[in-house]
Amino acid sequence: MSAKKQSPWLALVSILIYFFLYTPIIVLIVFSFNASRTNVVFEGVVNQGPCGPFYWYCELFRNRSVMDATRNTLIIAFTSTIVSTIIGTMAALALQRYDFFGKKVSETTLYFPIVTPEIVMGIGILVFFSAVFGWINTALALAPSQRLTMGLGTVIVSHIAFSIPFVTLVVRARLHGFDDRLEEAAMDLGADEFTTFRKITLPLIAPGVLAGAMLAFTLSLDDFIITFFTTGPGATTLPIYVYGLLRRIVTPELNALSTIWVFVVLIVVAISQWFQRRE
Repeated sequence: MSAKKQSPWLALVSILIYFFLYTPIIVLIVFSFNASRTNVVFEGVVNQGPCGPFYWYCELFRNRSVMDATRNTLIIAFTSTIVSTIIGTMAALALQRYDFFGKKVSETTLYFPIVTPEIVMGIGILVFFSAVFGWINTALALAPSQRLTMGLGTVIVSHIAFSIPFVTLVVRARLHGFDDRLEEAAMDLGADEFTTFRKITLPLIAPGVLAGAMLAFTLSLDDFIITFFTTGPGATTLPIYVYGLLRRIVTPELNALSTIWVFVVLIVVAISQWFQRRE
């Protein structure tokens, strides 16, 4: 069989696409080692203090605001990932295996958070929390210091809400190829439903569950718009913190933070892709 003819124009377009995709990231990494505090001109590699060329990275870890924002971001990401993975897996099992009233409606509405623009979701969640908190504060006549307000909890609930559909779809895709006869054989040998799920079902769908969890974790780490609408005092995340810095000036310290964030997201995405390939 003759080899397929390759188009030089297609190769050129591919090169240009990758160039425009990755050149900004490369520039970002390079300027995180800049000797100047501004990003106007690259004045060479910085070499200050015991950290040497990694001076701005050391300064970043000495910044209390960055550490607080990192802690909030990780708390939100891990909590929302765990909860959304559990709920999403249960939803996938229910939609794939059972027929119940309103199943078609549930399958349709599952796509709404995915296709709805984030700014619309953010405004909707903000209005919802404002109305609920206002009603509770008024009904219970809470003092100003005791009133329910936006904060870490509202951000976590919001991230859980938009992560569940993604987890559900990934896990359900894994369930499409599941052989129900394996569960039937386990039950015929005396295993109850919980034991069958723990020793048969869960290990077989684990790659899909973990891939969905990684996807939810990445979405939570990267989210800005919904977090912006639902955050409150003491709940600043890294995307919100970076946005605040960008409104003033872009420094090598900010480039160092963005570089670390890029590599963290790449690692999470790589792990997620590895689990998906195992399917």
